[in-house]
Amino acid sequence: MATLVGFAAIIMWALLALFTAGSGQVPPFQLSAMTFAIGACLGILSWIWRPQAIKKLCQPAIVWLVGVVGLFGYHFLYFTALRNAPPVDASLIAYLWPLLIVVGSALMPGEKLKYYHIAGTLLGLGGMVLVVTKGGGVGFEARYGFGYLMAALCAVTWATYSLLSRRFKQVPTDAVTGFCMATALLSLLCHLLLEQTVWPETTGQWIAIVGLGLLPVGAAFYAWDYGVKRGNIQVLGAASYAAPLLSTLVLIVAGAAEPSWRILAACLLITAGAVLAAKDMIFKRKS
Repeated sequence: MATLVGFAAIIMWALLALFTAGSGQVPPFQLSAMTFAIGACLGILSWIWRPQAIKKLCQPAIVWLVGVVGLFGYHFLYFTALRNAPPVDASLIAYLWPLLIVVGSALMPGEKLKYYHIAGTLLGLGGMVLVVTKGGGVGFEARYGFGYLMAALCAVTWATYSLLSRRFKQVPTDAVTGFCMATALLSLLCHLLLEQTVWPETTGQWIAIVGLGLLPVGAAFYAWDYGVKRGNIQVLGAASYAAPLLSTLVLIVAGAAEPSWRILAACLLITAGAVLAAKDMIFKRKS
């Protein structure tokens, strides 16, 4: 059951690129502050009938460090990537985190890194290279280089956060409310220091921001935390490989991106690499 709850987060994250692209020109820190505040409100509202849950915010400093760096760091990097690179390209690079979770899980105590973990990772990297090259050519487009780097860094950040969360499985999911509150405040501070406020200009942009806060930057965090702590993190890692395909299809269906053979080939490479890396996890029951 916990693994299925974690999978629900993956479904919600498929909407992240679409909603972010539809949020207008709101600066990254401001967007992070707004959406995380909405996400925190989801947990706060539950305290009305669970007032004892407030006490669960009292956690060691290391737990807060992992939670806040994971949430704040990942989303700032992700929002920045989408502002500086095409949504489909940035989204696919950012979604290399499932591969990193699989490889990272294999390096944890009791697991071994095998040849197909390495081969799967190389296939995923091949897909990423295809995404960031133009027309199948070799080399980055300089104008999108910063966005590509931010997307790659957010993949590393989320994989690290997920693996470390597993080590703190005794920490209740209610603590995520605190992480969201802290992330919203940090984002607001950075916004006031570094950015000029830009409010959404249309109803559609406001709807996109509220959608971000309720789903991919809200409920998804609670579901993911519950899943990786109480479910099978390796199965969730394997299931996460559907995210790039879902995210890309959502963007294309919504008209935010154009379908192309390059994007299709990148999706297939990343997905094939992920499945290969997770071979033992997916097929172990058949042996």
